[in-house]
Amino acid sequence: MRSYTYIIIIVLFFAACNPRLSQPQLSTKRDYIFGEGFATDSISIGSKWWQMFGDTTLNRLVDRALAQNRTLRITALRIEEARHNLIATRATYLPSFSGEVSAEGKYESATDNIAQTFKILPSASWELPLFGSLRHATAGAKAAIGYEVWQYRGVKLALEAEVATTYFTLLQYRQDLNIARRSSELRREMVGLVDSLYRYGFASGVNLEQAQSLLYTSEADIPLYEKAVAQTLLSLATLTGDKPEAFINIGIEGERAITNSYRPYDIAIGVPSDILHRRPDVMSAYYTMQQRAAAVGLARSARLPSITISLSGGSATNKIGELFSSKGWVADALASLAQPIYNFGGLRRRELAAREAYKQSLLAYEQSYIEALNDVESALVAITTSRNELLRYAELVESYRNIAIKTYALYRSGLSGYLDVIDAERSLYTSQMQAENLVAQQYINYITLCKALGGGN
Repeated sequence: MRSYTYIIIIVLFFAACNPRLSQPQLSTKRDYIFGEGFATDSISIGSKWWQMFGDTTLNRLVDRALAQNRTLRITALRIEEARHNLIATRATYLPSFSGEVSAEGKYESATDNIAQTFKILPSASWELPLFGSLRHATAGAKAAIGYEVWQYRGVKLALEAEVATTYFTLLQYRQDLNIARRSSELRREMVGLVDSLYRYGFASGVNLEQAQSLLYTSEADIPLYEKAVAQTLLSLATLTGDKPEAFINIGIEGERAITNSYRPYDIAIGVPSDILHRRPDVMSAYYTMQQRAAAVGLARSARLPSITISLSGGSATNKIGELFSSKGWVADALASLAQPIYNFGGLRRRELAAREAYKQSLLAYEQSYIEALNDVESALVAITTSRNELLRYAELVESYRNIAIKTYALYRSGLSGYLDVIDAERSLYTSQMQAENLVAQQYINYITLCKALGGGN
């Protein structure tokens, strides 16, 4: 009976080496609130999700950024650093071997002799990881690798999304610039027509000034969009790690494609719990929590006894020729047990501090999931509401175009005032800009959704 008591005591003792920690409380939903119209099958985003837009220029830009971006390369190197740290951590708990080779000469003046000593003494030392220190340290190092892997995926996804967003923003600015230039050309022609009518007395000076004001308005927009295009090109150069001059003509061939080739994209969004294993920020928070849990275990192990075994042996003699003979062999063995007794509560407080750090990481993990859900819901809302808006704006632009054509014809026939022409032109110009920007924004909404779902991880 007494032997069973000892076994129970030993089991309880080793169980005490594994601290009990609270687990995350996540309320996973069955469906997204604004997911109507989206498939709830497994998330269908591939590893190269940006290729769904069918834009070869965008594909080249993203590939170039992934190959050349320095920030992404830095995060990749951090993964290798974490892997080396894992091996170094394991090595800390393995036996260590060392050796000493020495030759000593000592002169004795009384006898006029020189005493010589030659030594070859290898030694080994091993602190036995009896109470989970090796397991906790290894778990922490593995969690660090997981954290860096998902940090890399997060930087990679952010880079892909930023390149795609910047590219479609560039197309938007180029189209805005083209609209401003076309409007300026048409308004310059109108100024010439009104000027000729004014000369023959068929238009007033006010009509001429109004026509010129429309021209000046569109011409004032041109340098603004030229500046926006140039700054966006610089941003692309920074993202891809290239020189700015390599991007001067980027996007020119796709200036009209952004509107003409737009179509709704069918993306399967899965269920909310899917992003727990896909979102880089959520997974990074998870591995941070695992690191903090391992730190609690290490802090607990530091309060328990440590056993160290030391072995040494070799040859020590006063004649170099006897170093490898049996006469000079010596050996020594030592086993020691050390138990922290009292250090003014330092070890206990370190464990309590580690527990508090774990609680913080647990809350951060839960918060990352909440934010991930909100990101997906927000992207879904933006896409679904913009679909109807795009349809209405396409009809609105066509309506304003017809109004502008008919109003101008009525003005030339003397059946309408020039103020009606100005209003029609201003409305057409504004609606064209807004329609183009809405299309570009819808592309960006899809990019945001892919990023919110964790990309192609």
